[in-house]
Amino acid sequence: MAFSSDNVHVFLAVLDHGSFSAAARALSRVPSAVSMTIAHLEAELAVQLFDRAGREPRPTPAARALEPQARLLAGQLLQLNAQALALTQGLEERLTIAIAPELLAGHWTGPLAALAADHPLLQVEVLAAPQADAVALLHAGRAQLALVFERPSIDGREGFHEVGSETLVAVIAPQHPVMQAAGGTALSEVHLTTTRQIVVASRDLAQTDPRFVFARHHWRTDNHLAALGLIEAGLGWGWQPRALVEPRIQAGTLVEMPFTNLSNGVALWVDVVWSKERPQGLGARRFVELMGRVAGNG
Repeated sequence: MAFSSDNVHVFLAVLDHGSFSAAARALSRVPSAVSMTIAHLEAELAVQLFDRAGREPRPTPAARALEPQARLLAGQLLQLNAQALALTQGLEERLTIAIAPELLAGHWTGPLAALAADHPLLQVEVLAAPQADAVALLHAGRAQLALVFERPSIDGREGFHEVGSETLVAVIAPQHPVMQAAGGTALSEVHLTTTRQIVVASRDLAQTDPRFVFARHHWRTDNHLAALGLIEAGLGWGWQPRALVEPRIQAGTLVEMPFTNLSNGVALWVDVVWSKERPQGLGARRFVELMGRVAGNG
């Protein structure tokens, strides 16, 4: 193999600095060592890389043709070395984040982009799972972090950082019989309990958050898009994050349910959660920090 990490480094130094002597100074080597490295590379490739007819060596068309890939390789080597160093400092091989489906429209992609810039070779996995399932994935070790709504009680096995809030609103399709029967008048809390509700919930039927189930009769799904589809089809009402349903409200496929005796909206804190039973890796710690900065409390 003609190219190695060392001769690629030397090759690019000569291109960048314009001469063997200048490249040697930049690399803290003697000029003869740089010249010999280039000569050996040319011999291996059977291609002249620099025209030495003038006072300073000039890159040949072959050198210019090889330059883009050489720079790409040099950049990859830098990333590889940085990744190896980060692994010795506690960086995970893979960071898995379980996110409650209702929070997929939240502000987590920006911190993830910043994390990717810090550790470009870090493998990242994002799982969408109902809140109870996301927390279960965390405790099973399948995920290192969970982005979920505040829990009704504190679990001593968990550490968490508050990273903002989200408002859930009760939405329904404008063509739903309840809305048609109301004829433009406001509804009451009775309509919440007597009208079928669409609930995003765990696949485990025993796992249901009573804070979010109002209706005596409800349908379940573990997918927020399925829930929105059912609600838009007029099959029930549901609690959904305002940020997620706002475009559908603007488009007229959903409406916020109007009430006479209560306001429509439940504000909940959002937490990024980790297990205290497992050491938190470098990537997880950095993501928590970045999420905190976005929320203004990091």
